[in-house]
Amino acid sequence: MLNPTEAKRIIEAALLASPEPVSLADLKRLFEDQIGADTLRRLLGELREEWSGRAIELVNLAGGWRFQTKPEFQPFLERLNPEKLPRYSRAVMETLAIIAYRQPVSRGDIEDIRGVVVSAQIIQTLESRGWIDVVGHRDTPGRPALYATTQTFLNDLGLLSLQELPPLDEVARTLELEPSPAPAQAAPAQPAAE
Repeated sequence: MLNPTEAKRIIEAALLASPEPVSLADLKRLFEDQIGADTLRRLLGELREEWSGRAIELVNLAGGWRFQTKPEFQPFLERLNPEKLPRYSRAVMETLAIIAYRQPVSRGDIEDIRGVVVSAQIIQTLESRGWIDVVGHRDTPGRPALYATTQTFLNDLGLLSLQELPPLDEVARTLELEPSPAPAQAAPAQPAAE
């Protein structure tokens, strides 16, 4: 049987080598079930504490455990990789928010809430990002698809569960802060010829 120090080193190596969060079940497989879930959680807690003063932290997300850079270091890292993150339209973000807070929802539900037609491109954008997926079909004529957020959505947002989403009024305020396109101004009226 491994001592706790060796077990933590194995866990640390597995988490640092993995590009994705690692579930508790997968971490247990490292030890061929010689270590129970409670012991594993305790070791992860100790490992998190050991890394607490560093630029990298150990976090528990919906998909499992992973090491990630602390948010305060992100501006410095962006200087090394000035990769532009995709910028999503207001329609995409509103649709995502509706799905996240009201799931499972159909396209018709989203249209009723937004008051406008939801284009197939918006749904495709969210599906291709891996943030939403079809989780079933409503038992009504036409059997419309029901959409819900995915584990990838939670992981990308750094969340353990949907309960960690900010209150809906905060999201609404954020959307209101986004600059809206300036309304088109009418041309000044020409004076009538006399």
